[in-house]
Amino acid sequence: MELGSEFYWFILIGLGAQLVDGALGMAFGLVSSSVMLSMGIPPAAVSASVHTAEVFTTGASGVSHLVAGNVDKRLFLRLALPGAVGGVLGAYVLTQLPGDAIRPFIYAYLLVLAVFILLRAAGRMVPRQEVKRVPLLGFVAGMLDASGGGGWGPVATST
Repeated sequence: MELGSEFYWFILIGLGAQLVDGALGMAFGLVSSSVMLSMGIPPAAVSASVHTAEVFTTGASGVSHLVAGNVDKRLFLRLALPGAVGGVLGAYVLTQLPGDAIRPFIYAYLLVLAVFILLRAAGRMVPRQEVKRVPLLGFVAGMLDASGGGGWGPVATST
């Protein structure tokens, strides 16, 4: 089986996205989704590809945080369960819409997300109050992440 040149581009995209994610603690989905969408890949395929890769990259990070004792298990459950429901709903919505129709909205969402991350990294946008509706936050973060190709970290993380 011969691997086409696209395969190697996808490896480079993944490496670059993981490099950014490792430095910032987020943005794997944002970087990889933006690049793959610009290559003309349909949004549903982009989301599926990004989230398949994230199972491994984020899974490894999650296990290391769990081993180090950095996980608030109560908060995890309050975010993860509604986040999974939102993710399933977001993926379903994405598969029901024509790729060409949704693509401009995904581009706009990813651009806003990138600006949001840069402002937070520069210290100009730091939340000052505690989130009271954690399950709703998890649901919205999961839905946006699945339908937009990225965003769980910037939406669900306070710092």
